[in-house]
Amino acid sequence: MAAQYAIGIDLGTTNSVLAYTKLGEEHAPVELLAVPQLVAGATVEPRSVLPSFLYLGTEQEAAGGTLDLPWDRGRKYAVGALAQRQAADVPTRTVAAAKSWLAHSRVDRHQPILPWNAPADVPKVSPVETSRRYLEHLAGTWSAAFPDAPLAQQHVVLTVPASFDASARELTREAALQAGLPQDLVLLEEPQAALYAWLADRGDTWRKELKVGETLLVCDVGGGTTDFTLIGVTEENGELALRRIAVGNHTLVGGDNMDLALAHFATAAFAGKGVELNPWQSVALWHSCRAAKETLLGHKGPKKHPVTVLGRGSKLVGGTVSVDLDRDAVRTLLAEGFFPACKIDEKPERRRASGFREIGLPFEADTAVTRHLAAFLTTHAPEPGGAVKPTHLLFNGGVFKSPAFREQLSDVMKSWFGDKSAPTVLEGNTDYDYAVARGAAYYGAAKSGRGVRIRGGAARSYYVGIETSGPAIPGATRPLEALCVVPFGMEEGTETDVPGEEIGLVVGEPALFRFFSAAARKHDTPGQVIPHWSEGEIVETDPLEANLPKPEKIEEDYVPVRFHSKITELGTFELWCVSTTSDQRWKLEFSVREDAEK
Repeated sequence: MAAQYAIGIDLGTTNSVLAYTKLGEEHAPVELLAVPQLVAGATVEPRSVLPSFLYLGTEQEAAGGTLDLPWDRGRKYAVGALAQRQAADVPTRTVAAAKSWLAHSRVDRHQPILPWNAPADVPKVSPVETSRRYLEHLAGTWSAAFPDAPLAQQHVVLTVPASFDASARELTREAALQAGLPQDLVLLEEPQAALYAWLADRGDTWRKELKVGETLLVCDVGGGTTDFTLIGVTEENGELALRRIAVGNHTLVGGDNMDLALAHFATAAFAGKGVELNPWQSVALWHSCRAAKETLLGHKGPKKHPVTVLGRGSKLVGGTVSVDLDRDAVRTLLAEGFFPACKIDEKPERRRASGFREIGLPFEADTAVTRHLAAFLTTHAPEPGGAVKPTHLLFNGGVFKSPAFREQLSDVMKSWFGDKSAPTVLEGNTDYDYAVARGAAYYGAAKSGRGVRIRGGAARSYYVGIETSGPAIPGATRPLEALCVVPFGMEEGTETDVPGEEIGLVVGEPALFRFFSAAARKHDTPGQVIPHWSEGEIVETDPLEANLPKPEKIEEDYVPVRFHSKITELGTFELWCVSTTSDQRWKLEFSVREDAEK
C-alpha cells in the first residue's frame, strides 16, 4: 500500500509534536495532530504538544486505572501534561530531559538509570525506553486518528539535534523502531527542519528573499541543547538551491539551564524567608521555574509569578511554600546570563560548573549562548582569524518564544558586524513549538518530489582510531591515529572505498573499536591519516566492543582489511572491513546497540 501522508515528528527535550501533510496534492497544507493525553488522574484531553515527561506511577495508581488511556489500559506510567505536572510535585518519580541523556556517552543509555539519583524503591527506565514511550504515545495517537493509514506505511521523518553524533542518532532510531515507526524512517536535523518550515510558509517567494552567495544562520536554542547551522544559497542548473555549510558541536545549553538558574535564584528568595530546601525540593523547584519563566517572559506576561513547592521537613509548615518572581529581574538574570554582550573573538569559558552536576548531565560550563555562537562563526571562517558573516538569521527553539532573547541576540550580532552588516532576521516560524515538526513533514513531502530540499550529506567527518605499531613501553599506551573514513558532506545513498594501506582487524577475541568525529575539519578525505590534533578538534564518540568471528585456517589474531564506507538513503552510516586475502567482510556500525550486526 502506497504512503498517503508525510509525517514529521519532533522528539523534543521539553515537548514532542506530530505534523503531517497529504501526499499527492501539490498544495496540501501541513497540519498538526492534536495529541490526547492525561492532564489529571483518569482525565484525558487533547493538546497540540506532548510534553516530554514520563511519570512512573505507583502500584495503587496502576490498579485504580488512573493512568489508563483509551487505547492502552492497565498503564503503570503517564507521559505528557500530567507527567509534566508531576515533575514539580513528585520529581523522584518523573523523568525529564531524556533526549539529552541519549547524547550522554558516559552512561549506558540502555540501562534503567532515570530518574537520575531517584530512591532505590522507585522503578527506573533507560533513556532509550523513555524515548520509546513518547514515540509510542504519538504512534497510538496517529493510529486512533487515521486507522486506514497505518503509521508503518507512511513517510515518517523524525528530527534530531544537528549536533547528535552517529551513536545518539542510532539510539533515537532504535527507540523509534521499537515504538512501531517504519524501518525506512528518515532522521532530519532540527535546524534544517526549522528552515523547511519557513520554506513551507514562504512557498516560491523565498527565492526573492535570498540570493546566490548569501549565508543563512539557523540559531536553535531548545529545552536541552543549542544548535547552530549555516546554510548557503547556491545555484544548480540555473535555479536557487540550499546547501548546508556547517553545524555546531553538541552544546548542552538551553531552557533547562535557564530553569535551573531561576531555581538557584528562587532558592535564595526562599532562604530569605528562612526556608531551606532539601535536594528533591530543589529538583521540584527547577520544574516549577520552567512554568514561571514561560509565563513571565511570554507575550504580555504578568509583572510577578509565584513558584511553589510542596512543604517537607521540620522547617516547613503546611502543604506548600512559595515565593514570587519578578518579571524584570528574571529577564535581566536570563538575558545577561545566557545572551551577554561579548566580542566575536571570545571563546566559551571552560571552568567547571558544579552547580549543574546534581541532575547528572554534562552541561556546558559557560552558559553564554553568544560566546558559543562567536566560537562557531570563527571556527568555520574561511580564513584563520576571521568569522563567518551570515546575511540572514532564522530563530528556532522554545527559548526564542520570548522576544527579549531574540532582541538580545540580534543586538549582540549587530555589535559584531555593525548595523548595516548584521544579518536580516527571517520573519516566520513564530510558532516555535511546532516549526520543527511542520518542517519535517514538509521535508517528507519534498523527498517525494514536492518542494525544495536542502543538500548537505554527512554533518561531520568520521574517523576510526588506528593503534600505531612499535615497541611497547611500560605504563604507556601506543599512540592512536585517526583515519578518515567518511568526509564532511558525503551524500546519502553513496559509498566509497577508503584508500590506503592494509589495516589489521582484530578477530577471534573481544576488541574495542574507537570512533571519532569532527565538525570543523571539512577538507579531510577518505584514507587521510591524522596523527595529531588539538583538544576539541576531533572528538571521540561511542566505541564499539565486539568479538568478530575468526576465519578458518587463520593462525594470527588479526586479518588484513581495507575499509568501505556507506551512507544509506536513510542517513545512517555503515563501515565495512573487507578482507584483502578472502571474500569475507565484517560490518561495524556507529552504534551502541548490543545486537549490532557484525
